[in-house]
Amino acid sequence: MDAVIFDLDGVLIDSEQVWDEVRQSFAAAHGGTWTATATRDMQGMSTPEWASYLVSSVGVQLTPEEASAGVIASMEKAYAAHLPVIPGAVDTVRAVASRFPVAIASSAPAVLIKVFLEVTGLPVPVAVSSEECAAGKPSPDVYLLAASRLGVSATSCYAVEDSTNGLKAALAAGMTVLAVPNPHFPPDPAVLAQVTVLSSIADLPGALT
Repeated sequence: MDAVIFDLDGVLIDSEQVWDEVRQSFAAAHGGTWTATATRDMQGMSTPEWASYLVSSVGVQLTPEEASAGVIASMEKAYAAHLPVIPGAVDTVRAVASRFPVAIASSAPAVLIKVFLEVTGLPVPVAVSSEECAAGKPSPDVYLLAASRLGVSATSCYAVEDSTNGLKAALAAGMTVLAVPNPHFPPDPAVLAQVTVLSSIADLPGALT
């Protein structure tokens, strides 16, 4: 194996709940009505995709561009107050980076990935947002782009994920996938059955062969 590619939200930072709270509050403030499936539907979507979803499916009375700008600004404020790094995540990435080239392949906007890397100081030479891709997860695009920028084959990469759509994306890219299931939004058991499941991110270094 030639590299390890990490998802960000739910794997390195406990941010899925923050995203959910921010989007729900934003939607309520701008004429939207939250639906029972909205949270899971948007997991893995790129910024343009979830912004369009907020307008078309949730009913936010703004343009997608206005919706994305407002939500991202609120996320930046939330991170400035507290960046919810998952315990053990920083040490794990450092340990893995001492053995493999590493990258981040995330649905988060590039500006939020940058905040994470600046705060943690992690040695991650390649960080890709699905904003740069034609489609977000479960499309494999963001993983394929990360592997390409590392200069390695996607099939020679480990991917570390937590959500159903993220796991599907990494599998579709042909990677060897390790899951750290998100306890707040558990992945589809049928998808988990296709990957190696870890109990915590701290177990990752020992699981890499």
